Amino acid sequence: MPDLPPYDPPEALPLLQTPSPSPSPVLLRLYASHALSTWTSRMFEFGAVLFLASIFPDTLLYASIYALCRSFSVVVLSAWLGEVVDRSDRLWAIRMSIVWQRIPVIASCVCFLFLMNGVLPPVFFAAAVLLACVEKLAATANTVAVERDWAIVVSDALHMPRHVGLELNASMRRIDLFCKLVAPVVISLVDGLSTRLAVWVVLGVNASCVLVEYLAIDQVYKAVPQLERLPTGESDTANVEPRETIRISAVFKQAATPWREYVESSVFLPSLALSLLYLTVLSFGPTMVTYLLHTSFTPLQVSVMRVGAVAAELSGTWAAPLLMNRIGPIRSGLWFLNWQLGSLAAAVAAFAWTNSQSLVVAASLIAGVALSRIGLWGFDLSVQYLVQENVEAHTRARFSATEMALQNIAELLSFATTIAFPRPEDFRYPVFISFGAITMAAVCFAAYVRKERGHLLHMSRCLDKRTGPAQQILDPR
Repeated sequence: MPDLPPYDPPEALPLLQTPSPSPSPVLLRLYASHALSTWTSRMFEFGAVLFLASIFPDTLLYASIYALCRSFSVVVLSAWLGEVVDRSDRLWAIRMSIVWQRIPVIASCVCFLFLMNGVLPPVFFAAAVLLACVEKLAATANTVAVERDWAIVVSDALHMPRHVGLELNASMRRIDLFCKLVAPVVISLVDGLSTRLAVWVVLGVNASCVLVEYLAIDQVYKAVPQLERLPTGESDTANVEPRETIRISAVFKQAATPWREYVESSVFLPSLALSLLYLTVLSFGPTMVTYLLHTSFTPLQVSVMRVGAVAAELSGTWAAPLLMNRIGPIRSGLWFLNWQLGSLAAAVAAFAWTNSQSLVVAASLIAGVALSRIGLWGFDLSVQYLVQENVEAHTRARFSATEMALQNIAELLSFATTIAFPRPEDFRYPVFISFGAITMAAVCFAAYVRKERGHLLHMSRCLDKRTGPAQQILDPR
């Protein structure tokens, strides 16, 4: 019998005949939704600090309670929230995250207006704290869903080349960094005119953006059929005891499940390394800014430094896709993390051997931190790619939400270092602790690299011009 040609089943033909949606409109809508979500979140986050400083001018207690509760809510509930996102219809989850970002912000602004008028301060402050926790959780759900799930599904659905998919991740990160820089500046300028006006601006921006964001993400969902999935919660209920028989031990076991899955994941060590980088004062955050102001730098000079640091961060988001295409995500992560460690080494050494209040020490710190931001965000994108590629789609949000909880724990510990050493002349000790956390991150990632590749450095392979980008991605060892 002669050989017959291979037979294509009829059900495969419609897939071959279905054209992919045009990438540009889909990506533009995805970027627009993400930009609006990030912008409003950053504006509210920074604006709330300014509002509380104006309402309670003689104490940092209220601002500290507000910030700590907001971060602690993510630590406690983000793993559960990630599980909800994993089980839910993708569009429903995003819609809920948008709604529950906007409603708490608008309600918080109302609370701030009442507080400015001196109406029931304890009641409205407690309400503002609770609303801030809800907003933070919704913002976390939105970030996890869009950056760690939607981005990779859209990339695969549009049949984007791998290097374009890496660029999509980088573009999302650039949006984050742009909003991180510009949104606080905008609300600060408005607050300089009138704090009451700034509250109304935050309220108005959130109310006006919600419909645009809602429609943009809806259009992305309709343009990419692969995003559709049925909720999986029903499949798990058969293994869950009836509500009345649930015991406390079962509740704790259920709460611990995301953490157990996180630790058992093949990319636990890279994710842990990234989380450890949040235990730091070596950034142009409030702690380091306060230190610089105490070493005779002016607010204008510090602002210029901060802009320079963000420019370095943005350069890292352009360098990361190029390097990952050349040598793969594992090696690029190793190089970026060691760049960050090396950039800060001189500054830390200066603190060890010189007066902490010296301008030379401050200048070395500024230069080291600015250069380290290239490595930080290059490493962030390398780890994000590893997570996207190695975590199953049905647990991706739960894994990422647990990772964000760990990052918030590290951030809370960084606050603890400055509480323990509050004086500017003791700033060296938080610096040493921060550098120790970065060193631990480098050790964790080196252990992962060793486990995956069998060695840390293979210079001949890294510099081999015959190894092209496609081969590096297929064989990232």
